[in-house]
Amino acid sequence: MTEEQVKLIAVFESKVRQLMSLCDEQREELDRLRALLELKESELQQEILRSEELAIKCNNLLTARVVSVKEGEIKSAKTRLSRLVREVDKCIALLNE
Repeated sequence: MTEEQVKLIAVFESKVRQLMSLCDEQREELDRLRALLELKESELQQEILRSEELAIKCNNLLTARVVSVKEGEIKSAKTRLSRLVREVDKCIALLNE
């Protein structure tokens, strides 16, 4: 082999080593990113579950509020009805006089 061919082979070997080193770095980065993705997916699933739990709690609170409002309306209606009955009783009493 000529000296020029030896130089070309040396340059080629150097480039191949650099490429292999870069490939190893990229594999390490890919592994790191895959681990990070797995962690983030796990966190996302936890947050989705938390969100669903909060939505259920919110619905329960809204239902309780509606029931509470209805109970308040019932009490108010009973009070108004009692007042009307008293007024009717007064009117009957006045008519009987």
